[in-house]
Amino acid sequence: MQGQRVLNEQVLNIIGGGMAGSEAAWQAANMGVRVVIHEMRPKVGTFAHRTGNLAEMVCSNSFRSDDDERNAVGLLHWEMGAADGIIMQTARAHRLPAGGALAVDRDPFAEAVTAKLMAHPLISVSYEEITELPSSGNWIVATGPLTSGPLAESIRAANGAEALAFFDAIAPIVYAESVDMSVAWMQSRYDKGETEEEQTAYMNCPMTKEQYEAFIDALLAAEKTEFHEGETAGYFDGCLPIEVMAERGRETLRFGPMKPVGLTNPHCEKKPYAVVQLRRDNKLGTLYNIVGFQTKMKYGAQTSVFKMIPGLQEASFARLGGIHRNTFINSPTLLDDQMRLRLRPNIRFAGQITGVEGYVESAAMGLLAGRMAAAEMLGRTVEAPPSETAMGALITHITGGAEAKTFQPMNVNFGLFPPIDAKGGRRGRKDRYKAYTDRAKTAFQAWLS
Repeated sequence: MQGQRVLNEQVLNIIGGGMAGSEAAWQAANMGVRVVIHEMRPKVGTFAHRTGNLAEMVCSNSFRSDDDERNAVGLLHWEMGAADGIIMQTARAHRLPAGGALAVDRDPFAEAVTAKLMAHPLISVSYEEITELPSSGNWIVATGPLTSGPLAESIRAANGAEALAFFDAIAPIVYAESVDMSVAWMQSRYDKGETEEEQTAYMNCPMTKEQYEAFIDALLAAEKTEFHEGETAGYFDGCLPIEVMAERGRETLRFGPMKPVGLTNPHCEKKPYAVVQLRRDNKLGTLYNIVGFQTKMKYGAQTSVFKMIPGLQEASFARLGGIHRNTFINSPTLLDDQMRLRLRPNIRFAGQITGVEGYVESAAMGLLAGRMAAAEMLGRTVEAPPSETAMGALITHITGGAEAKTFQPMNVNFGLFPPIDAKGGRRGRKDRYKAYTDRAKTAFQAWLS
């Protein structure tokens, strides 16, 4: 990296100051390129955002598993840390106890990212809405799933192809003091919380079979948000509304977010039939989000249905769940292997709008787009990381590894990686995943150097 010395008088413009835009700006500026982040908030708000901070977390406060030896997203954490990524640096500085997951205190996290970017001598922020794809200059579109209507329409018009859309839902947040701890208890699944602080990462609310069946009935009967004309419920399977999961079968939730395994109820010797987990959402431990309970129920229905959960009968909600339309482009058709728009190569796309799913994946694509754009402006080329790495597997998927006709948002997973050669016979799953991460780290370090 070239530190903070200006190496090129051109400006890299980034539309969107979320995870991807923030990471792209940080990477490009550290390579010596001037950056302007164009962020429409707080002048133009969205239903999901509450502040004008950069890198605001609007859904979960978790970056998911931090296991970099046997988990693909944990490996992505490691790669972003090795690449001096601002999102991972800041997440680790504001982490909360969450067992094996990397969860953060969301407001201080976003405030810290914003402060770091604003303090960088090569980065400035322009608070304005960009409504059309620019025809000239160097640009990265990192507007995420809540891309404004005018810009989304401009993207469609410029490419002669329809942008795809799916629906994402937000889980509710409960005030910890309102949870009945004579019914609920603190425990990480499989006792992964080792320290006293980590043991407060999760609250658990048990259900008997009768309570579970009544809860499912209420979920199915509850009043739901209606879709507008022309919209379809093309949900991403990694973030299904809880009532949609219930519609797929009465036992679906018991084998999903309400699975009772790895937990021991200290209030009762009988094993729970199902368990609702709440994950700590801030450093003070005053807020907990209901894990996996994304929902499209109307607010009144949410309050009555969720208060059926044992331990939450008197719960107070800091935020109820919601649903919104997420827009993403058909990246295999529209983008080249440098993340450039084929019809307008001065424009790159990054983040969730490219068809990756999740905070970490979005930031990782911002990291690559920022480096690629800065290198091109400096007269160089940064090739994509090898497909054996987590970042390489993701960019390969969105720019050519997926079928364009059936392209859907995707979390990072080992299914996107080239297979491991099973020398000496078939490997067990844990050994196989460790082989994936060992290979990836070697390949990523070589790419960085």
